[in-house]
Amino acid sequence: MKKLIGVLMLLIMAVLAGCSKEPTPEQRFSDYIALWNQQKFTSMYNYLSTDAKKRITKEQFTSRYEKLYEDLQIKDLKIDFKKPKQDSGDEEQPNYSFTASMNTIAGPIHFTQQARLQEEKRDNHKNWYVDWNTGFIFPGLKEGDTVGISTVAPKRGEILDRNGNGLAVNGQVYEVGVVAGTLDEAVLSQLGPLLKMTPKQINILLSASWVKQGQFVPLKKVSMDDKERISQLIALEPVKTRKVAARVYPYGQAAAQLVGYVGAITADELEKLKDKGYTSGDVIGKRGLEQVLDERLRGTTGVKIVIKKKAAGAANVVLAEKPVVDGTDVKLTIDAELQKTVFTELNGEAGTAAAMNPVTGETLALVSSPSFDPNQVTLGLASEEWQALRENPKQPLLTRFKQAYAPGSVMKPLTAAVGLENGAIVPSEAVPIIGKQWQKDKSWGNYYVTRVHAGTEPVDLEKALVYSDNIYFAQAALKIGKEKFVAGLKKFGFEEELDYPYPLEKSVTGTLNNDIALADSGYGQGQVQMSMVHLMAAYTPFVGASGNMIKPILLAEEAKSQVWKQGVVPAANAAVIAADLRKVVSETSGTAHAAEMAGNPLSGKTGTAEMKQKQGEVGTENGWFIAYNPSLMVAMMVENVQGRGGSQVPVKKVKNVFEKWK
Repeated sequence: MKKLIGVLMLLIMAVLAGCSKEPTPEQRFSDYIALWNQQKFTSMYNYLSTDAKKRITKEQFTSRYEKLYEDLQIKDLKIDFKKPKQDSGDEEQPNYSFTASMNTIAGPIHFTQQARLQEEKRDNHKNWYVDWNTGFIFPGLKEGDTVGISTVAPKRGEILDRNGNGLAVNGQVYEVGVVAGTLDEAVLSQLGPLLKMTPKQINILLSASWVKQGQFVPLKKVSMDDKERISQLIALEPVKTRKVAARVYPYGQAAAQLVGYVGAITADELEKLKDKGYTSGDVIGKRGLEQVLDERLRGTTGVKIVIKKKAAGAANVVLAEKPVVDGTDVKLTIDAELQKTVFTELNGEAGTAAAMNPVTGETLALVSSPSFDPNQVTLGLASEEWQALRENPKQPLLTRFKQAYAPGSVMKPLTAAVGLENGAIVPSEAVPIIGKQWQKDKSWGNYYVTRVHAGTEPVDLEKALVYSDNIYFAQAALKIGKEKFVAGLKKFGFEEELDYPYPLEKSVTGTLNNDIALADSGYGQGQVQMSMVHLMAAYTPFVGASGNMIKPILLAEEAKSQVWKQGVVPAANAAVIAADLRKVVSETSGTAHAAEMAGNPLSGKTGTAEMKQKQGEVGTENGWFIAYNPSLMVAMMVENVQGRGGSQVPVKKVKNVFEKWK
């Protein structure tokens, strides 16, 4: 028993002796490296030698690391320390080599450094501590040196039309300002209204901390086209102007919703985009193609991280450098002059229009009206100007060409195509329709389908399209049936996201949950909705009667004449519908006869979509017209045409476009 107790005592003493063994310098430095990899800077400070702590406080140590790592956007930090093969614990001041690698805003940084440890006694316990110096942060960094970041902004890519005309370009504007200390109250009262700034806003800029007496203080940027305002401004003696670089939109309101505009990145935007290399101070696209194509247009900011030496004559040390990469120009299929022509023809009406080459699929115009001036938005609108835009009942900030609308009777050729393929429509077969109103049966209650052209003679497909007979196409949709009708429209791309650079709402059939909804959809009412671009694409099978649906494109780099839907309409059926669409314009009784022109035969279809909650109410109407010849297709929708001629409003405007664009 005594022997057993003796053995146990020896074991306990051995364990205690092992526990009381002092840490080796390798273990201590390894623990320090582990904390560094975790960026636990406060805990790291506890490992510093007494001499090191005399040079820097815990707060300075922690904040310097944290600020540098945040400012330099350091990621993927890896500090690597390999323990030496020979135990160096007996050395008085052992030295260890370590490597540091990290990714920064300016690219990767990698370095190797030496660390020295020294043994110190604290609180009656000996331990090893790191003899830290600023070179641990970056090699070559001495006391008093600073780490700086310099940036070079890339040249933003320009947006050009098919002919190289600028839609969004890097130009110049006037920067208006005054020399500090020269502005009196009399001039201030005149300057404010001209700059659309309050005296308080101007005084805040003039009293900024960086401003010194006699220094030029910029107040606002003004377009170089705003000649009258510029002349009034420079007439005020203390006011000075200088030319500065700025984003300029030569076609102004005509292409505002399509092209969009740029502005300074906000904190919220930066939070979402910081992983894509965006930084505070960046200018980014705010809407339109400026926003959609921002990553291509903006380029890459050049960044350099430098140790700025305190010692006189000492050269700065470059730690990392990422060269500036200018943005890429983007060329569109848009014809800027046609865009301007179409926009001018809308003349402030609430509506939208588009144009394309129906053979190649090239989008030639995308217009939304009314509009706003992107140049003024980029330079800065006053709060009351923003309010006026937001409260304008015609909604100039709305991008109408991306919306999906009830197409009205421009839908009828698609119903005809589906009906012909399913045998529900036979071109030569006349349907006996009498009067202006029709309902399937008494189960419809007080609901009737109404047509404009009332007659007593039977109606065939040609007459139904020429007269735009709602009853004919309502009956056709019911005869086709819900499943075949929806399947037929899906062949035209309904319920499908269109592969198009500018995001568009997809065209939909709706639920068609009863016969009334199905019948109404047959003539473009009900729940069916289409976007302007999709409408044009859906008419391409009738151009030349190819039967193929051409994919609409917007970027000049995209292949032309891509077939989006092969044989969506059999060629024979496409020829029948195409002939009827020509008669819609050529026949004196055709709803679009007002668009007939000598030497430029158009085909097309009119439409009027009613917006009301229930039958019997007086609602608003959207007027539609889509017309084409072998090389140009133009579609237009004008809102609130009730009492003004309905679809004849866009018919006249579209005709004018074709006359001006021969």
